[in-house]
Amino acid sequence: DVFVALEKLVGAPGRIEKIGDRNGGAAFVDYAHKPGALETAIAALRPFARGRMIVVFGCGGDRDRGKRPIMGEIAARLADITIVTDDNPRSEQPAAIRAAILEGASAHKGADVREIGDRAAAIAAGVALLGPGDVLLVAGKGHETGQIIGSKTIPFSDHEAVRAALEGQAR
Repeated sequence: DVFVALEKLVGAPGRIEKIGDRNGGAAFVDYAHKPGALETAIAALRPFARGRMIVVFGCGGDRDRGKRPIMGEIAARLADITIVTDDNPRSEQPAAIRAAILEGASAHKGADVREIGDRAAAIAAGVALLGPGDVLLVAGKGHETGQIIGSKTIPFSDHEAVRAALEGQAR
């Protein structure tokens, strides 16, 4: 039966990938690291958010600086809660990257936008907010397994950070 087969399909890792649930809310990871991709990922998940749409994301350092305020504006406009965090700052100061994102988000007065530099802490905060009907999107890394800080790549996985937060805060 076609429907049975469809239920068994597995999507591409890190692309609107459901990691788990907490308190009636669902947590997803997506690789969205460009403005159009972030907007598409939020738009794809929004219909499933009977409660709040929560987005955790950051922008990479030593990359297109112009996209940072654009992505901040997109998240502030489309999410109920946005948590801005670090994502591969490379040689740049992480706080400066976050500030550029927050500048774009400020276009939406009254938007609930928060800043937590430590990515694992930001993800844990997003998971802690999950309630009935809420959807959490952790965007930017998807399938990646490292955080680039300076010239070093430190092991880090959004999947594992979300799973750890779900397990550590499950009620």
